[in-house]
Amino acid sequence: MRHFVFPGGTAVVTGAASGIGEALAHGLARRGADLVLLDRDAERLDAVVAAIRAAHPERRIDTHLVDLADADATDRVAAELRRRHPRIRLLINNAGVALGGRFDQVTLAEFLWVIEINFRAVVRLTHALLPALKAEPAAHLVNISSLFGLIAPAGQAAYSASKFAVRGFTEALRHELVEDGVGVTSVHPGGIRTRIAASARVGSGVAREEHEAGRKEFEKLLSIDPAKAAEVILRGVERRRGRVLIGWSAKLPDLLARLAPASYGKVLALGMNRRAARVPAPRPDPEPVASETERSS
Repeated sequence: MRHFVFPGGTAVVTGAASGIGEALAHGLARRGADLVLLDRDAERLDAVVAAIRAAHPERRIDTHLVDLADADATDRVAAELRRRHPRIRLLINNAGVALGGRFDQVTLAEFLWVIEINFRAVVRLTHALLPALKAEPAAHLVNISSLFGLIAPAGQAAYSASKFAVRGFTEALRHELVEDGVGVTSVHPGGIRTRIAASARVGSGVAREEHEAGRKEFEKLLSIDPAKAAEVILRGVERRRGRVLIGWSAKLPDLLARLAPASYGKVLALGMNRRAARVPAPRPDPEPVASETERSS
């Protein structure tokens, strides 16, 4: 399969108002692609569009506001996209949400909210837009999974379930679409510096203090610039790579899961305990030093 060609094509990006999605939109515009950007945050999306238009006034940019948790709204937007853009060269399903808490700490509604956005919306948009991808020679599909689509640590049951589902769905499509000439890439970012930790929902059964401690610990791992992540993804698209792992924070856990698929959780827990141990515990107030008279009494 020949290299992907960006100039002159239309690229659809979900979750384009911030983080990796925003960086992808800028990277695609620099490469000569016209853009169709989806998000639910109108203000942030407008800012992204304004910045791209200022830098690349020749690019055509279309925007759609949609909450991907709303299945009906997602279907309507998908139908509108197919009507207005019968030929799409690149679809990047990037939008995602997170939920903090063990499975027994979250409600079923909270769990399914994650599945609806992270997985079912990916399926809905891909199903609706696949004819448009097939109509465009040498088109490409990118689904953003996660590090937690490679490993499944405790406290990430909903997120990992959704991202493992994205991974499996994407791998099946990669094999199915070979004869159609549509390339397919599964992306597994490691610690990308985005808003996902700060904006994650908290399970109803999670104590606020527990969540805050976990959030702060998780944010320490988010060190990779979204712009760098976007460049890695777009280079992978250009070269038609089937899987893209971003950062050693994804590559090392992937190797660990391959070597110890049933027991890597122990290693993860040990690593977290060591990290916690490096945080100095608060010192107790020093006991008063006894005077010479008190010592002898």
